[in-house]
Amino acid sequence: MQLQNKVALITGGGRGIGAESARLFAEAGAKLILVSRTKPELDALAKELFDTYDTDTLTMVCDVTKAADVKSMVAEAAAHFGRIDILLNAAGTGQLKPVLELAVEEFDAMIDLNLKGTFYVSKAVCEVMVKQKSGLVINLPGILGKHAMLMSSGYSASKFGVTGLTKAMALDLRREGVKFTLLHLGGVNTSFWDNVSMKVQRDKMLTARDAAQAVLQAALAPQSAVLSEITLQPENHQML
Repeated sequence: MQLQNKVALITGGGRGIGAESARLFAEAGAKLILVSRTKPELDALAKELFDTYDTDTLTMVCDVTKAADVKSMVAEAAAHFGRIDILLNAAGTGQLKPVLELAVEEFDAMIDLNLKGTFYVSKAVCEVMVKQKSGLVINLPGILGKHAMLMSSGYSASKFGVTGLTKAMALDLRREGVKFTLLHLGGVNTSFWDNVSMKVQRDKMLTARDAAQAVLQAALAPQSAVLSEITLQPENHQML
């Protein structure tokens, strides 16, 4: 129960890394705010967590690409629990295509959700954390937010943006008690790959549970320390 009495807000909380992180946070005793655009997924996960861990969970539908909706969601969440200790920005989308085949609309969608959505939620939650003089923001730029690869122009643009945003926010808020962690994860076998035409070996990727373990590790860092950046790669891509 290392996270007992802690409150964690997770965007993209209904599936993939967000859902697996919710399970580990619940096991560690945290109270949860699960956010996504799909309420049935959130409600099903909340029931699972209550049945398994007796977890106090608030589910909230929010499109994080809409700044006003995000502001209202965070205000309601903070009022419900009285605080927010951990933010995991796990909502995201992606297209891997050659740059000349990438539609403007596809590029915009990645910037809107991956970068602007991360900014909107992080800013709103950090306003809460600054008032309470403590908090941890965990962002997931992935390895493509650190190293570009073939067909990743739009996706890497959005994720490199998350890396820069996070590092700059950490500097702005370093005296306010708010910490930041960047997780540079290699390929994670989630629904992200369902509509990707690139040939990949999903059986050799990290699992969402592997990724969630890294998230939990960041959340459990000692009060006087912070895991600033974690790079976690599948074994066949180590040191890349």
